[in-house]
Amino acid sequence: MIALTLPEIRRLLVALVLTRHHDTDHTWAWSRWRRRRQYQARLSHYRRRGHPLN
Repeated sequence: MIALTLPEIRRLLVALVLTRHHDTDHTWAWSRWRRRRQYQARLSHYRRRGHPLN
């Protein structure tokens, strides 16, 4: 999973503090899913271009 970025932290603060559209568990689960998916996309991007991965 990628680290929390400034835009992701900002989005979490807005979702958790300023609005109440979803419950807290849903907001954190969405953030984890999103960061995990970004990590998978990054790996796929580098693999496709033949870069060696650790």
